[in-house]
Amino acid sequence: MASLKILIVSYITLLSLFHFEFSNANVKGGYWSPDDGLEASAIDSTLFTHLFCAFANLNLQTYQLTISQGCQTFPQTIRRKNLGIKAILSIGGGSAKSSDYNNMASQPSSRKAFIDSSISLAKRNGYNGLDLDWEQQSKKEEMDNMATLLTEWRAAIKAQAPNLILTAALPFTPIANSVATFPVKAISDNLDWVNVMAYDFYAPGYGPPPYFTHPHAALYDPSGAKVSGSDGIKAWIKAGVPAKKLVLGVPFYGHAWTLANSNNNGILAPATNNENTLVPEGTPKYMEIKPFISKNGAKVVYNSSYVFNYCYSGTTWIAYDDTQAIATKVAYAKRNALNGYFAWKINQDLNWALSTKASQTWGS
Repeated sequence: MASLKILIVSYITLLSLFHFEFSNANVKGGYWSPDDGLEASAIDSTLFTHLFCAFANLNLQTYQLTISQGCQTFPQTIRRKNLGIKAILSIGGGSAKSSDYNNMASQPSSRKAFIDSSISLAKRNGYNGLDLDWEQQSKKEEMDNMATLLTEWRAAIKAQAPNLILTAALPFTPIANSVATFPVKAISDNLDWVNVMAYDFYAPGYGPPPYFTHPHAALYDPSGAKVSGSDGIKAWIKAGVPAKKLVLGVPFYGHAWTLANSNNNGILAPATNNENTLVPEGTPKYMEIKPFISKNGAKVVYNSSYVFNYCYSGTTWIAYDDTQAIATKVAYAKRNALNGYFAWKINQDLNWALSTKASQTWGS
């Protein structure tokens, strides 16, 4: 009997160590959606270590999760080219209401339904992990409920599926507003890492007039406003999340402005609040931006102070990241001992140019 107990304890210890090694491997990540023009079978998964399928949806009656057919087969499909790739199921997304997730997280019964459903889905479909993309929090109540959810979720994973990774996609700063700060201790204690969404700082129509062109995903902010990826990373670390638990987000899309005057076309040039420049909602994919440049002979500028590219033709002005900007950001993440990088989203790449550059820059 004593030897059996020793064997069981050793096995549990081995599982714990395996999870530590497993979850803390550096991340070359990317999000993918099944409804955005790229088949899972066409993904070059050799360029990544972790791929996120976006999104599982919350049933507002049962508080259980549902996923599309594309997400059901995603793990098996991406492993055909890369047997060691880790598939992670992402939950929620920017179009999901924060109030819906807060309602789920506010009651023990609904939290349990959500948590058990997520673990069951992951195990049944061959996922290596789960990712929470609960966005738009603005109240202290939401932050408190998130803390409880993460704590109970980690406890359930330890009991039901100890090797599952648990992550969350969170804003570039831990401070949502003057009354709501993200629950840093619960985040650091219970998540394997945070996907820091270091993009969408600015867009046409954000805020009141006047409107100006901006880099929407700058790595640095020479203006001193501290609205940048590096400022966000520093804020998370200062709040208590270690660098090794932070993964830097990079965008594979841009934001397009309409210039007020085509002859004034630099950074912070006067613009309109047209949110449909070039494409609906003014968010062209990298795979759309490159053809726009070629077709229109657009002028392309790389700015090393902010670390981003912009191009312009006529009154169309687009902020985006090309290969040099992506390489600089990934090098920053590695130099500062972050856990890696991720892209939103790989469907938007063109011939894997950005994904390849990022992977090569990080190295093996």
